[in-house]
Amino acid sequence: MDLVITSRNLDLPETVRSYIQRKFEPIQRQFKDFGGPTEAKLEARREKTRSALDQIVVQLTIDVGGTLLRAEERAPTVNAAVDAATQIMDHQIQRFKGRHFVNIRARRSNAGESIRGAEAPPISIDRTDDAVATSSGRVVRVKRFAMKPITVEEAAAQMELLGHEFFFFINSETNQHNVIYRRRDGDYTVIEPRQM
Repeated sequence: MDLVITSRNLDLPETVRSYIQRKFEPIQRQFKDFGGPTEAKLEARREKTRSALDQIVVQLTIDVGGTLLRAEERAPTVNAAVDAATQIMDHQIQRFKGRHFVNIRARRSNAGESIRGAEAPPISIDRTDDAVATSSGRVVRVKRFAMKPITVEEAAAQMELLGHEFFFFINSETNQHNVIYRRRDGDYTVIEPRQM
């Protein structure tokens, strides 16, 4: 699988592109048992920051059969950011492989306990305050991505692999858009739409 390299606000000379390819080769070899990643992208960009040490951002994303692995790092140079991102990606791959192995064993033994085992108590919302909070922030980026329906368990695993605080997905059981997030106690909460 080839790595697609893009850049924004930054020139990437051929020597840097070759360095990126060399750093990606060991990562790619780790996927031989899984048939290889279906898609791999690396984006390098320069952002205006107060610290010159954080101006270069490298984001590495690998799609393995619909599961996204992502690492993003900041550094003063592209090579340093690539080094840090590939190190984090290596950790993500180890977690993915471990989770993949555990999921296969759970399916074979049919002994996995579902996250959805306990129903959440009904939530009562106080609607006395109709004021809408406004923010001085602005939308600076819109992300679009293909979404295939997945189970709640798969969404939780994907959220953990990405290192996100929440995950938006299409629930394969209900075919509705849901959000899952990790609670402070380590459990998960799934937000589902309710028909009005």
